[in-house]
Amino acid sequence: MLNNLAFGIAIGLILMSLIVLFCALIIKLYIQKINNYTKVIYEKDLNFQKTLNSTIIETQEQVLNNISQDLHDDAGQQLTAINFQLENIKLDLPEMNKALAPISESVSNLAKSIRSISHSLNNQLLTRQDLFKAISAEAERLQKNIPIAITVTLDDDSRKTFTANEKIVIYRIFQEIINNILKHAKATTVTIELKAIPNFKMTVQDNGKGFDYQQVKNSQNTIGLQNMMHRAEIIGYRIDVTSTPGAGTIITLSENK
Repeated sequence: MLNNLAFGIAIGLILMSLIVLFCALIIKLYIQKINNYTKVIYEKDLNFQKTLNSTIIETQEQVLNNISQDLHDDAGQQLTAINFQLENIKLDLPEMNKALAPISESVSNLAKSIRSISHSLNNQLLTRQDLFKAISAEAERLQKNIPIAITVTLDDDSRKTFTANEKIVIYRIFQEIINNILKHAKATTVTIELKAIPNFKMTVQDNGKGFDYQQVKNSQNTIGLQNMMHRAEIIGYRIDVTSTPGAGTIITLSENK
């Protein structure tokens, strides 16, 4: 009788162990299934965000290209016409040459500025240029029009080949960084370092008022910075920000490797 009872208890324990093991296996498979499903959802959401960001950037680039074309075709041609009229006046009234000379020079300089701005907005022209030279040329153009000392240091030994998307995104991020410095930093000096060996890295440092990045990174005041980060993600790059109130800001764009 006792033997039968012991045998029954043993069988019961074995069955209970099997049930527990089976339940544990089911739970494990269920958790794994949830994790896989979550991973798929995350990847789909990430792909959706990338597609959305890419679409937004394409739309922005189209708008910039349209503005570039308008500047070239409309404003540029009008300035050419004004300059032509000034030259005719000089020929008809030689005594006015001295008085009209500063105006002619101003019109000529304005035409050059508009042409430079038009080129900087046109991504088709950008993709045909050397990226480092394009950034240097834009920094030189800005230096002529703003009271900030801009220094550009290039890694001249680099021979990296950039895709068209990389060129456009890196250049636009550079423009956005400089725009933010001009709007918010109150800086007097800006240092830009570009290198591509072993991987691409662009560092822009200013001596402006700085800010507490951890405190404001999710606020609406950093929409420009967030847009830059979204742009960088599309081409597999990352942006790092180091800033301290009263001690300036350092923004680094680098390949995510």
